[in-house]
Amino acid sequence: MTSDDELAMRAAAGDAEAFQLLLEGHYDRIFRLAYRFFGNHADAEDLTQDVCLALPKKLKSFAARAQFSTWIYQVVLNACRDQVRSQSSRRTLDEAYGEVNELNKAAERETQAQVKWLYSALDSLNLQLRETAILVLAEDLTHAQAAEVINSKEKTVSWRMHEIRKQLKVLAESSNGEFA
Repeated sequence: MTSDDELAMRAAAGDAEAFQLLLEGHYDRIFRLAYRFFGNHADAEDLTQDVCLALPKKLKSFAARAQFSTWIYQVVLNACRDQVRSQSSRRTLDEAYGEVNELNKAAERETQAQVKWLYSALDSLNLQLRETAILVLAEDLTHAQAAEVINSKEKTVSWRMHEIRKQLKVLAESSNGEFA
């Protein structure tokens, strides 16, 4: 066994001094490979720290079938691959969130435009039709309940609602169905 292999076996058995010597001997190699893989200092540092933190557990799988230096390269490359997959998944998730957020904003703008148009249309109605529309459509009262509030007959409320629909349809057609 090489000295690194021996240190790895001792570190796997819980020898803190052997683990420290192993890290001191390979920290630069781990960082260098991570840096070459990612091309920036911050990602390389993060990955190096992650590998170092995971190393005590990973050492338990070191069986000296290959040299420790070969094994540590594999560990670092696997960590790099995992990081790339994670970043790709996160980027895809961020893009999807952005698209959904933009769709929600567009729907909200459209809803606001519709509400604005509706209030404008209601303002164009005479007072009796407007108050009937507010009671029935906005307050969700039945025709009978609205009739009681405005001290009228249910048939009158029904007729007014018919008139409201007719006038709103004309207004919508004159604005080409656009809410503005």
